[in-house]
Amino acid sequence: MDWQKLLCDEQFSYDDNDTKSSLDGRSQFQKDFDRIVFSPAFRRLQDKTQVFPLPESDFVHTRLTHSLEVAVVGRSLGNLVGEVILQRHPNLKDNFSKFHFGEIIAAACLAHDIGNPPFGHSGEDAISEYFRNGNGRNFVENISNQKSKNDLRNFEGNAQGFRIITKLQNPKVSGGLKLTYATLAALSKYPKESLINEKVSLSETNIYKKFGFFQSEKEYFAKIADKVGLIRLSEKEFFWNRHPLSFLVEGADDICYRIMDLEDGFRLGFVSFKETEELLLPIINSKLPDNYLDRDEFDRIGFLRAKAINNLIKEIAEIFLSNENLILEGKFTEELYNLSPSANYLKEIEKLSVKKIYRHKVVTEREAAGYEVLAGLLDVFITAINSWLDGDTRNKNRTILNLLPGRIISSADSKTSVSERLHLIIDFVSGMTDSFAVSLFRKIKGISLPSDRMSD
Repeated sequence: MDWQKLLCDEQFSYDDNDTKSSLDGRSQFQKDFDRIVFSPAFRRLQDKTQVFPLPESDFVHTRLTHSLEVAVVGRSLGNLVGEVILQRHPNLKDNFSKFHFGEIIAAACLAHDIGNPPFGHSGEDAISEYFRNGNGRNFVENISNQKSKNDLRNFEGNAQGFRIITKLQNPKVSGGLKLTYATLAALSKYPKESLINEKVSLSETNIYKKFGFFQSEKEYFAKIADKVGLIRLSEKEFFWNRHPLSFLVEGADDICYRIMDLEDGFRLGFVSFKETEELLLPIINSKLPDNYLDRDEFDRIGFLRAKAINNLIKEIAEIFLSNENLILEGKFTEELYNLSPSANYLKEIEKLSVKKIYRHKVVTEREAAGYEVLAGLLDVFITAINSWLDGDTRNKNRTILNLLPGRIISSADSKTSVSERLHLIIDFVSGMTDSFAVSLFRKIKGISLPSDRMSD
C-alpha cells in the first residue's frame, strides 16, 4: 500500500462524481469531522449506552462522550505518527502535513460507534438474536441470498455505521455524508463481508473477526478500497486488508474504553479506590507529584487516568511506527495494544472490568430489558410493513405504519425485497436512542399512555 493513495482526500460518491469541496480554510479531512458532528445520527449518541444503560449519574459516559474522547486520543496518535511518516516519506510533504494524519483518524474515531443500536453491544446481540431465534427467523428464511441472511443473524454495528454514513445520512445525495475516501477506509476496521465462503488465511484472525459492511453496501466499499489502494485478500469474496490508519482508530478506542470504563466503575462505586489506583499506577510510567496525596480520591484517579492515557498514546504510536513496513505490506495482524509494554496491565483492567463492571447487576438487568424492547419493536414494525406491502390494509397496520418516518414508507413498495424491508426497519429501530426506544415500546405495548388530556 502507498501512503499517497491511502491519504486520498476526494469525497466519496457512488455515481462516479468524486469531488473535493471548495476551499474555505479547512482541510477536506476537517470537513469530514464537521459533517459527522452536525449529523443527526451523531447527535443521537448522547442518549445511547456506552456501558451503563440509561445512567442516572451525569458523570458516566454515553456513546457521544466516548466518541469525542476517542477522537481526541486518535488525533494525538495521528499527529505523532504523521510526523515520523513524513520524515520517512518526504515526497508526501508537498501535499500533506502531520496534522492531516490526526484529522483523518479523529474523524474516523468520531464516527466509529455511529451505527451502534440502543443498549450498547447487547443491542447488537438483541437484533441478531431476534433474527436467529426470535420471530425474525421466519422473515429471514424468505431471503434467498445466504450472505444477506448472515447480515441479519449476525447484526454488526460497524456495518450499520458504514450504511448510515454512506447512504442514510443525506439519502438524496450520492455518497451520503460524502466523507473522504481516506476517512471512510480508516473507519472500516473490518473491511470484509459477513460470510466468507472461500478459504482465506486471514479470515479468522482477531482483527478480521467481524464484518464492516452489509451486502447492500458492498459495492460502495469496493470502490473505496480501490481508490485508496487496499490489498484485496480474495478474488471472489469482498475482503480487503485494513487501511493502516484503522489500526490507530482501533488503538484509540482500546485506550479509551479500558481506562474510561474503569474510571466510570470507580465513580459509580463498582470498583474501590484501591483497586482502581493499583491498576492505573503501573501504566503511568512516571513519578507521582508531591501533592498527589493532598488530593481527594476522585482527583487522584482523574490524574492517574490522564497520565495513563498519555503514556499509552506514546506506546501505541511507537508500536505502529516500528511495524509500518509490515502494515503497508498487509502482513500485520495484531491489535496494537497487545504489543504494548502495558499490555498485561490492560488485560488486568479488562479482567476486573468484566467481573465488577460489565457483569454488575445494574448493567445486566438493563441489558436484559433491552432484549425485550428491541425484539418487541422489530416485531411490531416488520409485521406491519410486510402486511401492508402484501395488501393488508387493516386499521391496526395503518396505525403502526404512521409511527414510521415518512422516508421509510416512501422507500417501500410491493417490489421491495424482503431483505430491503427488514433493513428499513432495522435502520429505524437501531437508530433510536435508549430513552426513545423504551418510551415507544411502552406506548405500543400499552404499558404507558400519554397522561395529558387534550382540552375540549
